[in-house]
Amino acid sequence: MNKNRKSQSIYLLVVLTIFLGAQTVAWSFNGPLRVHPENGRYFTDNSGKAILLTGSHTWANFQDIGEKNEPPFDWKAYLDLLTDNNHNFIRLWVWEQFERSSWTEDAIYFHPLPFQRTDPGKANDGQPKFDLDRWNQAYFDRLRQRVQEAGERGIYVSVMLFQGWSLNKANSEKGDPWPYHPFNRANNIQNIHVGYEAIQDLDDQPTLHSLGNPKILAYQEAYLKKVIDTVNDLDNVLYEILNEGGTRDWTLHIINLIHDYEKSKPKQHPVGMTHRISPKMFNEELLESPAEWVSLAKEPADWMYPGSVLLDDYVENPKAADGRKVSLLDTDHLWGHGGNAQWAWKSFIRGHNPLFMDPWQPLAGKLNPKNVGWMFLAGGICKDDRNYPDWAPLRKALGQVRRYAERINLAPMTPRGELVSTGYCLANPGEEYLIYFPTGGTATLNLFKCEGEYTVEWFIPSLERTLIGPELLRGDDYVVLTAPFTGDVVLYLKRKN
Repeated sequence: MNKNRKSQSIYLLVVLTIFLGAQTVAWSFNGPLRVHPENGRYFTDNSGKAILLTGSHTWANFQDIGEKNEPPFDWKAYLDLLTDNNHNFIRLWVWEQFERSSWTEDAIYFHPLPFQRTDPGKANDGQPKFDLDRWNQAYFDRLRQRVQEAGERGIYVSVMLFQGWSLNKANSEKGDPWPYHPFNRANNIQNIHVGYEAIQDLDDQPTLHSLGNPKILAYQEAYLKKVIDTVNDLDNVLYEILNEGGTRDWTLHIINLIHDYEKSKPKQHPVGMTHRISPKMFNEELLESPAEWVSLAKEPADWMYPGSVLLDDYVENPKAADGRKVSLLDTDHLWGHGGNAQWAWKSFIRGHNPLFMDPWQPLAGKLNPKNVGWMFLAGGICKDDRNYPDWAPLRKALGQVRRYAERINLAPMTPRGELVSTGYCLANPGEEYLIYFPTGGTATLNLFKCEGEYTVEWFIPSLERTLIGPELLRGDDYVVLTAPFTGDVVLYLKRKN
């Protein structure tokens, strides 16, 4: 064999090895998710094992958002971020308008949208109007591709169907998305419209996301079915009705429609209902809904107004999940723009699946403080590129809690804060305990009538350091535990067989 041919053979062998290796490590799901039959705080699949969902999501991870000639969202780098931090879940954000947004007066653009643009006539951006009866297949191709590519990394994707913030004006005429919405008659050839005066999110008004607009509802239902047809055969799919908006009856109608439509399909997937600021929706309404998963918020729903009283503060001291629904507790509906590593651990130990609304890169357009609402001025949506030192530890903490969720036998474990003086204990009493010390120190654990010996493992999240106890812990009484670190620490106890 001559030298050139030998070199070519070696090159082909290397390429083939890399290719086969990539095929080997591709993630394989064990069927679609469903609520665990023994512990409604978590999902499971065909394995029967409880699965914790956790991860970072960001506003531009599906449609490109930006000013003209701005580079598109770096989807691969974003997936790398998720993989590097051991995340397994994202919300795939959808925006309904093609231009403008409530956080800026600058002209920013959203691409792609689900409808084709065609003559006759021009929309408010000077481009051809939308034909609401014809799909833009590029939109659905991208949707399927991104769900598949996330799946190759072992990541579940919640497909957001509608967007409440595609209507919010936030006190800014130039930033109002409604004049640039496909369902505004100025932008579609079907002359479909919602009166501008009816856009206000009031229970007695026919908003865009309500049952008061039969023609628009028919298009929304057709779009929903097209999305389901596009991704139904994929295992790593969940659905989210919409982000922060919509009337209660409309939301329940869409949930039931998904359930009914998927009955005739090869696979059925969980449906989620997230918190709504306006019209006001309380957490109990979410917990009583037919959705499989929910995203709760501070209670009451008007928590943002000065002087309001918080009944359930899921920020500092998350209320334990009761198992009626899988709780995907999301910083988006708590801070908007916030979160920290301790919150991730507290939420996990209290039976939630913690999610981070990640300002991975600043949103497009310049913020105009004079013309936007309170939430942007009080640390709400991220519109700057300052360095926030909490973000990297929070991303890392989400991966850490997932690591423990996969190590322990999660299905029989429930929040048992009453067993330990720190108040944070996820336990299958007598078998396994995961205890959180927010500030180190000493705590008392109730092991009364839990005879046996337990292995001891301390984990220091900030240092990513594990310390194995030199001695076994004996049960059958109250025991005093002293953390080996002054910051937050996790203690894992497992009964020795």
